[in-house]
Amino acid sequence: MMRKISRSGLLSALGVVLCLNVSAQEMPPAAVLVANAAVREMAPSVDVPGTVVSRYDARLASELSAKLESIAEVGTVVKKGDTVARLEALTFELLEMEAENRVRREQARVQFLRSEKDRLDQLALKNLSAKSQLDRTISDLAVAESDEAIARAQLGLAQIAMHVTEIRAPFDGIVTERLRSIGERLNVADEVIRLVDPNSLEVVARAPLNTVNFIDEGTQLELHNDFHRDQASVRTIVPFGNPQSHMYEVRLDVNPDIWTVGESVRLSMPTAEVKDVLTVPRDALVLRREGASVFKVKADMTVEQVNVITGLGDGEHIEVMGALNAGDRVVTRGAERLSTGMTVSSNRSQSNGAGNVATD
Repeated sequence: MMRKISRSGLLSALGVVLCLNVSAQEMPPAAVLVANAAVREMAPSVDVPGTVVSRYDARLASELSAKLESIAEVGTVVKKGDTVARLEALTFELLEMEAENRVRREQARVQFLRSEKDRLDQLALKNLSAKSQLDRTISDLAVAESDEAIARAQLGLAQIAMHVTEIRAPFDGIVTERLRSIGERLNVADEVIRLVDPNSLEVVARAPLNTVNFIDEGTQLELHNDFHRDQASVRTIVPFGNPQSHMYEVRLDVNPDIWTVGESVRLSMPTAEVKDVLTVPRDALVLRREGASVFKVKADMTVEQVNVITGLGDGEHIEVMGALNAGDRVVTRGAERLSTGMTVSSNRSQSNGAGNVATD
């Protein structure tokens, strides 16, 4: 009886296995996304904090003691030379009028003394004029000409005062802050309004001194935060380290279409020379308890699981060491359901600029 039961159970189990094999054979190939392993230049790096700032960020101040008459609203877009604030100008109009009349008075005096000098010169030719009177006229004329020059200078100062009653934008930008209100009495150098150019952005970062030898002006560095990732070009390096912090300053030009003034960013600074390494996309890594691996797609469209050791990282790519070569195709999406020997589909493929190949 026991022999019959065992034989029956064995036949049932065998039937289940056969059914599973048939089902497995009938399953369609898995659809995956693959990319090529490639050799890239990488270097070990350290992330340092930075801040996005505008190269043109000004707090415009009053050059006069006067009452504030008008001021632009926050958010106003202005061009270079546009008026962003205006001071009460009546006092300075009167000073300009006074200076203009002083110039006219001195001009009249100079004109009279020149005529007098010419008349005395003619009399002197006929010996009808005292030499002392001519000398005195010449002296008076010199003083009058000097007074006229001083009056003209005073008129210039009055005209400048009238000009600066209007505070003008020194560059294209946006009004970001009103520091005073209409009707307030201002003194010289009182800040009135803040203007920022949002199209001339840079990142200011302080990096460890051990990175200064591995970057130059024009070097492209990785820049990222929780919302954006981009590359930025080093504009200038200030190679003078702080003896307390052992840090130096670096500034990078950034794209104003991506970044905003005031954003905090992380900057990847190299700490050693660049070297060529074999890399795969980070999405290709399969992380399990026994370690990291990737699935390599072979010529017959079956996959092989390859154990790898990871190394340097650079954005979306990471260095791997294992039984891989440049040009090998690795699965970047759909690997979690694969095992060695499985077939993946390749009915339709499309390659993008990064070397990725999508297969259905």
